[in-house]
Amino acid sequence: MSIGIEELRAEVGGSVVAPGDFGYDRARVVFNGMIQRRPAAVVRCAGVEDVRAVVRAAAATGDGLAVRGGGHSVPGYGTADDVLVADLGDLSGVRVDMQARTAVVGGGATWRAVMDATEPHGLATTGGLISTTGVGGLTLGGGIGFLSRRFGLACDNLVSAEVVLADGSVVTASESSEPELFWAIRGGGGNFGVVTSFTFRLHEVPQVVGGPMFFPLDDAEAVLARFAEFIRSAPREYGGFPALGFAPPAPFVPADRVGEPMLAVVSCWTGDPDEGLARIGTFREVAEPVAEHVGPVSYAFLNSANDVLAPPGLRQYWRTAYLDEIGDAVAAACQRFGPSLPSAEATVHVYPFDGAVHDVPPEATAFGARDAAYVVLVAGIWEDPDDDERGIEWVRGFHEAIAGDARPGGYGNFSMGDGASPGGGGADSERLRAAKRLYDPGNVFRFNRNIAP
Repeated sequence: MSIGIEELRAEVGGSVVAPGDFGYDRARVVFNGMIQRRPAAVVRCAGVEDVRAVVRAAAATGDGLAVRGGGHSVPGYGTADDVLVADLGDLSGVRVDMQARTAVVGGGATWRAVMDATEPHGLATTGGLISTTGVGGLTLGGGIGFLSRRFGLACDNLVSAEVVLADGSVVTASESSEPELFWAIRGGGGNFGVVTSFTFRLHEVPQVVGGPMFFPLDDAEAVLARFAEFIRSAPREYGGFPALGFAPPAPFVPADRVGEPMLAVVSCWTGDPDEGLARIGTFREVAEPVAEHVGPVSYAFLNSANDVLAPPGLRQYWRTAYLDEIGDAVAAACQRFGPSLPSAEATVHVYPFDGAVHDVPPEATAFGARDAAYVVLVAGIWEDPDDDERGIEWVRGFHEAIAGDARPGGYGNFSMGDGASPGGGGADSERLRAAKRLYDPGNVFRFNRNIAP
């Protein structure tokens, strides 16, 4: 059954852009420059009724529906060939309820929009580490951020969600309403419907102490060993991580060290500022930083500091791993692969995965992989298509170098679709399939880390 584009245009309030229309090539662009898609049409949904219309149209054809939230999907899940795309970019409003300490966030919003709304009130919730990341994709896949150790994953802070199901109906998922759907969307990805709004719990975060400290690559072993020792007893107010990358052309970096591969410790402390500075300063006991920029800043400033590493259009290939500890293999891999980083944007992050993340029982949400100690992101990012082979091999090489210490699977939000399952690798897969059969038996929502019903 073909898609009735003209009928859809007559039914929705938003724009419908199809092949041959002005703006089609722009509308079909995917965040990852390695991926090209040609959808049947992109529907810029103006509201929930538009979402319902697009879902019904896609279900009628049997071709499935691609759902684009913040448009930041590295595997390109938000766009697909020859099918309808529901673009939620206009559903991006954020409303803060000070009395309830919650924020209602549109399904197409980015974390920058959330922070812009909550920061004036001294409030925040766990978001990503790049402000341009979409709220929807990050939350439905789990949601690691600077605040994870203290407040849990983004999905752990979800109070409720408005969801358009495969039959076009609209439901509210929460602990008391559609609880099985609420369980499934917290880690199971976009398999069960289109989330048109999220309601998040907010926390007091008036200011943080944070920023990077850059160390020579020769000191990687000592710095990583200190970080592992530090994090075992660090209060939950600490939310930093080690990172491999080139020293940036920032004013605080000596000019003759710019572009040198280094190991950074990126810190975020949400407690007493003086205590935070003292604790972060202990990394200087094992190595002398080449450069550092640590001090009191807003959470929003720190959370957007890495935005320069993820502009749209660059070519990207990622891999991920769960680790129980930072062993010698990670330090060795940093020293071996650091000098050949594919670009200034390429990086490796080693996120602590403990504290409040471990407080939530594995069976409480579809994100079940909660007992690892670290989540690793190996992000190959470059601009020139001629560098594709070299960039992909660099990512695979680093990942293979630490694979001996890794658990099976990996964090889904860091996956290219080739190494991590919905639920982060630890969820009850049969329960996920049962939820899929209940809410999307025809697999309308299949352009994702798909759960076959």
